[in-house]
Formats: sequence, structure tokens, C-alpha cells
Amino acid sequence: MSGEKGRPEVLWPLFGALDALEGIGPKSAQALANAHIEKPRDLLFTLPHSGIDRSRRASILEVQAPAVCTVEVTVGQHNAPSSRGRPYRVMVEDAQTTFQLVFFRSHSEYLRRQLPTGQRRVVSGKIELFDGLGQMVHPDHILTPDEAEAIPPFEPVYPLTGTMTQKAMFKATSDLLSSLPVLHEWIDPALFDQQGWPTWAEALAQAHRPLSSAEVAPDAIARQRLAYDEVLAHQLTLALARADQRRGKGRATAGDGARQARVLAALGFEPTGAQTRAVAEIAEDMAQPHRMNRLLQGDVGAGKTLVALMALLNAVEAGGQGVMMAPTEILARQHLDGLRPLAEEAGVVLELLTGRDKGRERRSKLEALERGDIHILVGTHAVFQKDVIFHDLRLAIIDEQHRFGVAQRMELGAKGEAVDVLVMTATPIPRSLALAQYGDMDVSILDEKPPGRTPVTTALVATSKMDQVVDRLRAAVAEGRQCYWVCPLVEESEVSDMTAAEERFKRLRAILGEGVVGLVHGQMPPAEKDAAMARFVAGETKVLVATTVIEVGVNVPNASIMVIERAESFGLAQLHQLRGRVGRGSAKSTCLLMYQAPLSETGRRRLEIMRETEDGFRISEEDLAMRGAGDVIGTAQSGLPRFRIADLERQTALMSLAQTDARKLLLDDPTLDSQRGQAARVLLWLMEQDKAIRLISVG
Repeated sequence: MSGEKGRPEVLWPLFGALDALEGIGPKSAQALANAHIEKPRDLLFTLPHSGIDRSRRASILEVQAPAVCTVEVTVGQHNAPSSRGRPYRVMVEDAQTTFQLVFFRSHSEYLRRQLPTGQRRVVSGKIELFDGLGQMVHPDHILTPDEAEAIPPFEPVYPLTGTMTQKAMFKATSDLLSSLPVLHEWIDPALFDQQGWPTWAEALAQAHRPLSSAEVAPDAIARQRLAYDEVLAHQLTLALARADQRRGKGRATAGDGARQARVLAALGFEPTGAQTRAVAEIAEDMAQPHRMNRLLQGDVGAGKTLVALMALLNAVEAGGQGVMMAPTEILARQHLDGLRPLAEEAGVVLELLTGRDKGRERRSKLEALERGDIHILVGTHAVFQKDVIFHDLRLAIIDEQHRFGVAQRMELGAKGEAVDVLVMTATPIPRSLALAQYGDMDVSILDEKPPGRTPVTTALVATSKMDQVVDRLRAAVAEGRQCYWVCPLVEESEVSDMTAAEERFKRLRAILGEGVVGLVHGQMPPAEKDAAMARFVAGETKVLVATTVIEVGVNVPNASIMVIERAESFGLAQLHQLRGRVGRGSAKSTCLLMYQAPLSETGRRRLEIMRETEDGFRISEEDLAMRGAGDVIGTAQSGLPRFRIADLERQTALMSLAQTDARKLLLDDPTLDSQRGQAARVLLWLMEQDKAIRLISVG
């Protein structure tokens, strides 16, 4: 870890060598290291995943075989095997019945020493019935009645790796628990009392030494407390980053509202309540002397463009400029087309800058930008280039954040004098993930659809009915309607995706005729892709066969049919994005989810959710429950924290509690110098949040 200097002395033992612990030698330390358990603190946060009831019984008749049972017995006669490969058997008798202990490949001398005939022993293991006779094969424990006191009534079972045994894990964790450092409480006292949580040390003791299976469950109170510690450290880190950013010099930007009023008058409809609320939240942030860092989250078709334009106009009214960035050229052009008519109403100069601008044309755009003659610039990453200089950039809007890293956000911020940043995403993210991933940002949510959007009818069709689907399509095309046909995802390889798309394109062209069907896939040169899209947008082609390149943002109001082949191979969020491409005009729209029978249980569930609801937030919550956090955002660039105890999918409430708590703590104690603040610093060190530690002036 990069922050060794300054780690509080009280934590040193937890960051020492693993093999200093009882039960761990160099070999098992290596096995643990391979499972990312490298120091005592990692082992401390590796909790048992289940447990075995080893409470003492009078007789094996008290349990329902097969089951684990712990009883005291009198040892009877030994029956050594007559030939190789036969088991060694020892008759024993408990308070009510006789049964056998069975051993394979065992040394008879050893067993006679372990189990002397006529002596009392406590045995614990799995009892099974064989022809009505109880058998215990290879007991887990054979001890004298005195030694047997050491068997826990409920024995924890740890996740094991390599050469580690349960016994070694038990020994090592016992050693750790007996020498825990004394740490001051970092949880807010009122919250601590309200939740009835145990202290940190009590919680660890309960979690590692559960007394019943209820105490191993994720919602057991000790585990909740330990999960809260993890999410609190994470949210404190995000809150420190947010506070640090707000300390950064910002500028107050407040327009007079005149240009915005002209746009609203020209709209012809009232913005939704959610849009009005988001516009106000953004304007209030921009008027503050610190930098805005806000996420605008809106479902497909919730009207983010209007909110974005109002924010840009606010910057222009204040005498500044705004920039809007999109991940691809197609989307940048689309933003331009969407904004232009409204910008003209407001009397604002709008320009596009992409990688295509070359030579003289590019130079004259750059000069106009630097003079301040261009008020709003729409573009792709081309806006990041060194020679792009603004006259007075006040606001940067980034569309589809997950395509831009945090580093790029900062780079764009550096273009202006402390630029306000607004990030827009059309991917509804479940609350817990939004908190984990964008917890350093303030969030505005658009959860209402503007008037005039027609609901999309969603139907499920088996691939065996392909011919009927094509017939329906032919009829729709004859009526002048347009259709997207999305090809299946093939083995994750773009080349086979392309082949699938080309095959489908040829077949549909043969049926529907030359010039009616277009094709777009990821392997095409950008210029060809744009040209194919442009022909579809202009209505020259009626059917667009595509791989998922059309998932984000394309706007063709006349397209009213979406066919998704092998829909069961797509994730829910992706299906929702694709379906959002239709239903943008006044025509009744349909989305056909074609599936290959038989469907798996999750495949069926996924398609049924799509048929039941168009609410992107509900869909994203379901998606999270079905797939897990890393998949929903795509683990590679998710930037999600790796928790050992907390569970993002099931503990949303804890995450939200921790965010409020962390922000309040920093509001009351920005330098973390109070007693609770000092305890929180220890928590950050304990959870290895070195980013956060660098943000607090260590002192």
C-alpha cells in the first residue's frame, strides 16, 4: 500500500506477517496470499460462510440421519479388515444405541491407540444409516471427554484455499481475535444506538464464532455492522474527494434566464416536473462559488437534451461558453441536430468539432471558439486536444459517462477556469451502484417521460416463427414504416457478430428487395457506418440490420419496429436501451424479442421483465439482482470497490446510510480532528483507503 508512512501504530499488528499467526506456516501463508489474503487484516475480514452444529447429544438417535452428530461413547471391539480395500470398523455404544466408526486405509495400531476398547471417547462426524445400522465414516473429532470441551457447539466453516485446513483457519482466527487492537468507535453514536450494533471487536468475535446458522447469515447483526464499516470507509473516501473538489476554486455562473425563456416559449409543451427540478438543481450548483460535479441520470427518452440545453444557455447568459461531449461522432451529430433548432430560437451560435475537421475549416472553428464567437461547442474526444482553446468555458457536459474515465473528466475541467461538470447517462443505474460508483457526485434523476412518447408494445416470439416475423415486416415496410433488426451476440467475437449480421442482411435483402435494407456493424470503417446510418435516418433504407452499435442514442422518429434476435443472449440493460430506439415518434411501436427455445430460467425471467415494464430503474434493479454488480456496469471499467463483507446487491440501504453519515461527518469536522474524526481516520487506514488518506492533510 502506498501510504505505509503514517499508519497508526495501533494497527501495525494487523498489517504484519501472516505466518506469525498460530496455525499458519510459510506454505499456508502462500496459499492464502494466492487468494488475496496477504496480512492479518485480510484474514480478519474473511468470515466463515457456514457452520456445523456440533452441540453434544446423548445419542445418535436424536438426529435425523444423514447429519452431523457429537456424542460420548464407550469403545467396543475393533474389527480389522480381512483383505486389502476393506474398511476397518470399531463398534461403539452411546447412551441409547450401538453404531460403528468406519475407517478406510487406516493403520490398526494408530486406531487402537486412539480408541482403546472399554474407554470413553467423544466422537463428532456425519452419521449415516446403512441397513438400519448407524455408521460414522472418518469422524472429524475423536477426543477424550476432557479434551472435548474444546469442540465449539457450532463450528464455523471458512472458505478454504490450497493447503489451508478448517483447523488451521480456526487456530489463526482465534489467535487474531485474542489480540485485537482497541479502536475507538467511528460510527455516529445516534446511528450506533438506533441500529443496536455491537462494537467492532464484538462484531468480529460474533462473526467468526457464530452460535447458530442465523449468525452466519448476511443479515446477522454482527455482519451488518462489519459491512457498514466497509461501505462507510468507501463513502468517506468519495465524500473526501467531493469535498476536495468543492474546495477547488470554482466560479459562480448565473444567467438572467432570458434565452432559456425563449426556448421554453418555442417548445409547444410543458417540461415534466422532473425536468424542471433538474434544471433548477443544476442552476443552483452553477451559481455556487465551487465547481459543480453532478450526474444527470435519465431513462431512455426522459428528455435529457432539454435539461442539458438549459444548463448550457445558463452559461451563455452569464457571458461564458459551454461544451457538450459525446462518445461517438454519430451521437455528437445527433446532439447537434437536436439542439440546433432550439439554439436558434435562443439566438445562440452552436458548432460541431470532431476528428473529421481538418485544415482550414478546423482552424477557423478554433479561432472563432477562442474569440468567443461560438457559444456552444458539440464534439467528440477531439475537444480534448491541446490546440482547442475556449474564450471562457464555464460548463462541460459529458454524455454517457462510462465511456469517459475520471481522468478525462479532470482534463476537460482543466480547459476552463474551474469548469462546472455535468455528466449525463441514459443507463438507469440501481441506487446502490450509483452510490458506489458516483458517490462523489450529486445526482439529478429524470424519472418521468415527456408527453408525446408512445408506449412500446413488447412481444416474445420463438425463432421458429421467423417467417411470420418477416411477413409482418414486409407489410409494415409497405406502409412506409421503418425497422431495426438487431443480430445476436455471437460468442463475444466481433468477427462472428459481423458474419451473423451480414447473413441476416443478405436474407432480408433477398426477400424485401434491393435498396430497402441497410447494414451496420462494429467492423465497418466509421465513414461507411455513418453513411449507412444517414441513409436510414433520411428514410432511404427502411430496415437497418445491425449489431449492438445502435444501442446508444440514435434517434429516428419514424422507426417503429425493433426486432432483437436471440434476445435471451442480451443483458436486461442492453435490451432496455435497444427498445428505447423505437417509440420516439407518434406511430404505434413494437419491440419483438425473438428467442431460441427452450429458454433457461433466467432467460425467461429476463424477457418477461421486459414485457412487464418500461421503467428503466425497475429493470436495472432486476438486472442487478440477477447478474451481480460487476456485470451490470461491466467489471473491466466499473471502478467498483471490492468489498470482502458488504454485498452491493443486497445492502443498498447501508450504502445510502453511509453516504449521508460520511457527508455529515465531513460537514461537522472537515479535517477529521474530533474524537470521532480521528477514529474515522483509523477506519480509513484499516480499510486501506489510501486515496482518502492522501486527501486529508495527515496531521
